[in-house]
Amino acid sequence: MAAIDQIRVAGDATSERAARHGPRDQPGRRGPRDQPGRRGPRDQAGRRGPRDQAGRRVLPDRAARRTLRDQIARLEGEISALVVASYPRLDPGPPLPSLAGPRLLSLGELEGVRDALAARLSRLRAAAAERRARQSAAARELEQMLADPPAHRWERLTNADLGLPGCTTYHVRPRAGLLGMLMGWWQVKISGGCP
Repeated sequence: MAAIDQIRVAGDATSERAARHGPRDQPGRRGPRDQPGRRGPRDQAGRRGPRDQAGRRVLPDRAARRTLRDQIARLEGEISALVVASYPRLDPGPPLPSLAGPRLLSLGELEGVRDALAARLSRLRAAAAERRARQSAAARELEQMLADPPAHRWERLTNADLGLPGCTTYHVRPRAGLLGMLMGWWQVKISGGCP
């Protein structure tokens, strides 16, 4: 008899739920999850919430995260390209500090990383521009040394000054030692050997 009472109680609970939400096997039934506004409107395919182009559900801050991650990746790529393109290599500086190990960064932390990378990129661009100016001035100086060695006595330039790889040095020296110095016989001596 107790088993029959339990079945009746369970049956009453099922009928109460069915009265509130409709029977479970009904195709168009509405339950608490299907109420309008509860989880977002359905799209044309019957899916809930905003979707991206691939059909994946988009979380509210997901687009902002993706934008920040794309900006961070672009900044890191520009920093790498700038460091690699210069010779001698620019110092990119120390790595960014760890933000408490592997985890999902908040929007504020992602913005902080982006801002730090943007500041580093602007510092590296300024250093690269300054280095290019020094290297172009050194190239002009080398042209003048080659054109008129007596006007540039004892001057020395290296490939590093010119932004070129290797150990070549350009040194204005007298042609025949002391006699050449007295006679004004100056030349640009090019030594290409590494020590």
